[in-house]
Amino acid sequence: MQGIKVFIPTESKIEYLNSLLKVGFDTIDAGSFVSPRYVPQMVDTPEVMEKIEWKDSATKLSVIVANVRGAIEASRFPQITYLGYPFSISETFQLRNTNSDMQKALNTVRSIRDLSERKGKEFVVYLSMAFGNPYGDPWSLEIAEKWVGEIDKFNLKYISFSDTIGVAKPDVIEYFFRHLTKVFSHIEFGAHFHTTSDTWREKVEAAYQNGCKRFDGAIKGYGGCPMAKDDLTGNMPTENLVAYFDEMKEEIGLNRTHLQEAMKIAAIVFPP
Repeated sequence: MQGIKVFIPTESKIEYLNSLLKVGFDTIDAGSFVSPRYVPQMVDTPEVMEKIEWKDSATKLSVIVANVRGAIEASRFPQITYLGYPFSISETFQLRNTNSDMQKALNTVRSIRDLSERKGKEFVVYLSMAFGNPYGDPWSLEIAEKWVGEIDKFNLKYISFSDTIGVAKPDVIEYFFRHLTKVFSHIEFGAHFHTTSDTWREKVEAAYQNGCKRFDGAIKGYGGCPMAKDDLTGNMPTENLVAYFDEMKEEIGLNRTHLQEAMKIAAIVFPP
């Protein structure tokens, strides 16, 4: 929802999240503790966290934080399992997204890691612009691997490769998951793909066939990153992921009736 300029009413957000909590997803990214000045859509995340019906669901909740202050606020909520922080390997995007350079962002990773351990939260770093950037900042597979190594010094369990602007190619995705999962075998790597309608399958297949078991999606591919550029590249459609894993005979444990109900609500909640 964060990239949508029309404010979605709080009650609509709660209704939608409650419908998703019935589906059986492992984790739902349920909000962001970020500056309302930059992302006004997420100003009501604390209220949403208070009111969603999470206690009867086995689904874990994740939120995005952009700094230590946001992490402190998010850590007050027992219903939140994961704190996610976007660390960009593009200096320009790091400044646009979190108003800090990469060294300061690396220090923030350390601080949020320490806070997460004290508060009993899991910490996920999203490696933003992992597959390239539109700003002319240096990028290569070697640069990406270097930054994974820097983050690994903080003993993290989870890193998600984020194709923030939808430029990842299958051969590069294959390398990431085939090579880096061997070098950093103690890390669970995830795939956060942004995509167009004609490239989603090749991205999922390249990651899945090379060991990725953690995929992010959004129903109908709604949304994108509001800080990336003016024209958003949509998220990976959840229903495409479900169809692919069905084809691969993967049992993902979703209630399909509740999934269809959530998709109907999404069509109402999200503006055309």
